[in-house]
Amino acid sequence: MIFFKTLPWLTLALALAGPLYASDDDCYDPVDSWRPKSELQQQLQDKGWQVDRIKVDDGCYEAEGVDTLGNHFEAKYSPASLKIRELEIKFTEEGSASDYLDR
Repeated sequence: MIFFKTLPWLTLALALAGPLYASDDDCYDPVDSWRPKSELQQQLQDKGWQVDRIKVDDGCYEAEGVDTLGNHFEAKYSPASLKIRELEIKFTEEGSASDYLDR
């Protein structure tokens, strides 16, 4: 019987705790404002980057591929503005972060 009396409080606590665990890396653009993935792909190809995959992750577009210097990249973009939010580069032996500081 005690379980049923505490169930509403437990449900409320879990509902309120959810936003505490939300990541700042998530995107919250309304879906009706999203631009097509093909537009992001074209934007990256215009830079000379080879795009292997674009998927939706945590409400963001996540692109993977190889940049003009041969480094593997993984980047998150806001789907409404196509602005970059996060960039991860796996450098080749010749690559370094200094290649990106001027860009």
